[in-house]
Amino acid sequence: MTAASDFAGVSAVLQTYFDGLYHSDTVRLAQVFHPLARYCTASGGNLLVWDMKHYFAVVDQRPSPAGTGQARTDRILSIAFAGPVTAFACVQCSIAPRHFTDFLTLVQVEGRWQIVSKVFHFDA
Repeated sequence: MTAASDFAGVSAVLQTYFDGLYHSDTVRLAQVFHPLARYCTASGGNLLVWDMKHYFAVVDQRPSPAGTGQARTDRILSIAFAGPVTAFACVQCSIAPRHFTDFLTLVQVEGRWQIVSKVFHFDA
């Protein structure tokens, strides 16, 4: 059985994730993504798979939603646990003009929850 502290820990990671996206802050994002994590989508018609170095370089170059005055739309739709060290979260957020649904797989490694994969879909 998963403890309430695990749910709280995953929720805290997701909040840092949302804050990192909203502020285009890769320092925050690096706190929640495992260095070997993968970023994946096929929303553009072809499979796109990036490592964190590539993903963070893109985030560093884009204007932040906060800086352009965009309203925050982030929300947690669900969190499920496969065991004491494995979780899955479905979340939504926006970075105009796109609206994202993200499937985030998390593992608890070295005493903290970390995102190991981000698979997402976007609509414009």
